[in-house]
Amino acid sequence: MLIVDSHVHLWATGKPSAAHRQVPSLMAEKLLLEMDEAGVDAAIIQPPAWDPGSNEVAVDAAQRYSKRFAILGWIPLEKSDSLAQVPDWKKRSGMLGFRFTFSEAHQHNWPTDGTLERLCTEAEKAQLPVALAAGNFLPVVGQLAERHPNLRLIIDHLGAPLRSKDQDAYANLPQLLELAKHPNIAVKASSAPGYSSEVYPYRNIHPYLKALYDAFGPRRMFWGTDITRMPCTYKQCITMFTEELPWLSEADKELVMGRALCQWIGWKDYI
Repeated sequence: MLIVDSHVHLWATGKPSAAHRQVPSLMAEKLLLEMDEAGVDAAIIQPPAWDPGSNEVAVDAAQRYSKRFAILGWIPLEKSDSLAQVPDWKKRSGMLGFRFTFSEAHQHNWPTDGTLERLCTEAEKAQLPVALAAGNFLPVVGQLAERHPNLRLIIDHLGAPLRSKDQDAYANLPQLLELAKHPNIAVKASSAPGYSSEVYPYRNIHPYLKALYDAFGPRRMFWGTDITRMPCTYKQCITMFTEELPWLSEADKELVMGRALCQWIGWKDYI
């Protein structure tokens, strides 16, 4: 079974956000050791905002380990000329699309003030997927999907509010399930263990995962970890899905654990 983590970070500098490992850097070789130990074949790097050079860290990793890493990177949308980078984005090693969090104060209005709309217009033209930490604006994602039917959108981390647990983490579930009607929206089932206050295998959140599976299906639901903030081992992040969710068939697991993600973002090595 191909196992591709939909969500990992690498960084060379900066202070990680409080939920993540408080280490000064995490480079490709260290993460690869963890991936190899757990049996993870490849991963999608999401360059973190706390390192202003994180795109370059990711590109370097993808250049040296092209079969192990691909990237959903970012551009500084506050700069008027940033969208000029979009047409040539895939010329950078490993870059297959974009990912944005809107976590800084000056970014909070971007989903609704036209900034995200302009990005989606250009990304759709360039056939580049866009991943969004959209827990605070899920209805907007549906509107974007309608206006840009050829744009592949990905919702990060189950659409969960930041720093939430258990039932509170799934407060947005009705809105998220409503988005499944849009065939160009997928969801990362990433960081799932981090949204439970129980111990492995985190059974209290399994019904929520089942609801997502029923709505989105195995071709639009992508396993992942955000491993640097998980409360369990990398291997347990895998086995929670491969051994503890009996409603996932073997064919479903092939898709959810990596194959569907690679198809969605166009990682040709694994399509």
